[in-house]
Amino acid sequence: MAETVADRLAALGVELPTPAAAAANYIPVRRSGNILVVSGQLPLEAGTLRYKGKLGSGVSLEDGQAAAKLCAINILAHINAVCGSLEQVAACIRLGGFVACTPHFTEHPKVINGASDLIVAVLGEAGRHARAAVGVASLPFDAPVEVEGMFELR
Repeated sequence: MAETVADRLAALGVELPTPAAAAANYIPVRRSGNILVVSGQLPLEAGTLRYKGKLGSGVSLEDGQAAAKLCAINILAHINAVCGSLEQVAACIRLGGFVACTPHFTEHPKVINGASDLIVAVLGEAGRHARAAVGVASLPFDAPVEVEGMFELR
């Protein structure tokens, strides 16, 4: 029997949380046909921002990567809630990553790899995606990272 997405999540020790509600006037997930767009997710854990601050000033590269991974877990939680199963995902089309950082910080791609690596580990080849990794002056609630995603469903 083929390995399932649930098997890979379990092997990674990842439990999907209850998805967070929208923090403003938007919806967390929008489906249009077989395309699912997940709004930007912050590194929330049990409703609390797990990481705060800026890369290049108090937040290490490793913590930035962990924050990005947590954002990806929250993206998967939203997909699971909407679709009932991550097995409905045919492909991750794109991830957009935003890194709150100082002007001289330039390792945005390494930070967002925390999200990309998790998506590929969970979805396998279907998780390989196009991506942007962008540095910004600030993010909501002083989060160091925010990640959004676009997925194709079966």
